[in-house]
Amino acid sequence: MSFQFASAWFLSLLLLVPLLGISFMFARGRTKPATLRHAATNIARDLPQSWKITLRPVLNLMRLVIITLVIIALARPQIVQGRETITGEGVEIALALDISGSMASLDFEPNNRLEAAKLVIGNFINERPYDKIGLVVFASEAFSQSPLTLDRKMIERSLEQLDLATELNLDDGTAIGLGLANAANMLANSDAESKVIILLTDGVNNAGQIDPLTAAEAAKALGIKIYTIGAARPGQVPVPVQTLLGTTDIVYQESVLDEEILQQVADITGGKYYRAEDTAGLRAIYDEINQLERSKVEVQVFNQYTELAGYLLVPAIIILILELLLRKTTFQSNP
Repeated sequence: MSFQFASAWFLSLLLLVPLLGISFMFARGRTKPATLRHAATNIARDLPQSWKITLRPVLNLMRLVIITLVIIALARPQIVQGRETITGEGVEIALALDISGSMASLDFEPNNRLEAAKLVIGNFINERPYDKIGLVVFASEAFSQSPLTLDRKMIERSLEQLDLATELNLDDGTAIGLGLANAANMLANSDAESKVIILLTDGVNNAGQIDPLTAAEAAKALGIKIYTIGAARPGQVPVPVQTLLGTTDIVYQESVLDEEILQQVADITGGKYYRAEDTAGLRAIYDEINQLERSKVEVQVFNQYTELAGYLLVPAIIILILELLLRKTTFQSNP
């Protein structure tokens, strides 16, 4: 529900109202009161001013209120109530995100690989309002952070709460196979025509009991397509390391990424493998996937308009009638 003016340009006429008020004041000042020849004027000098004279400016104020209400009514204030009718089918997406210690590497802006991934994934989620999206995270183990849902706020909260495995007191490691298996299990009972896993990692499968290729074959059997993303800059990258004194030093370590396995996983399921070396590249990858996996959804919006002009014109008419009555009776001017 929202509020709007259908003919908002009429509101510019409100600028004339203060000018009319000033003109009324000057007109009153130029009007000379009726005079009466009297031999002894000192008799009426100290008489109190009549309440009719004191309250007479109220008539001009009433006229200004009437003009203001009419102008706002001409602008056609409306309450708009929209109703959406959605037909078709969205894509169901399981996001699998690596939270192993190597995701702390500082080769992605604004902070590290994990924070860059959270930022880009958050934008991706917001651009798909009609798809069910779930979130799986993995290090040495894998678990569901958020089930498949249309509730964007819930996914956003789950994403914001994510941290590195070392910060969450989890065993470090990179269980890519477990991450894929958990994501595939999330989509296993889905009736959606299009089911997708988007896996992001920066390392090599070195933990878990499930091989990534085995997990990919299982996903293929379930009709799931897998997009894999390797998020790591090649060569030496800066990595924060805690010292024995509790301080943080920056050291350079070789970035290790198993691109061959990620490529094979994508190929098995008919997906695609991408390599991101910075935040801009990562954003471009999710933008491309966003275009490739379009929802087959048609949205029809029906708006119902409630006109509010009548609520302004009725009091304007009442005030006008009252003003005219007062001018013809109580505040009538004698020639």
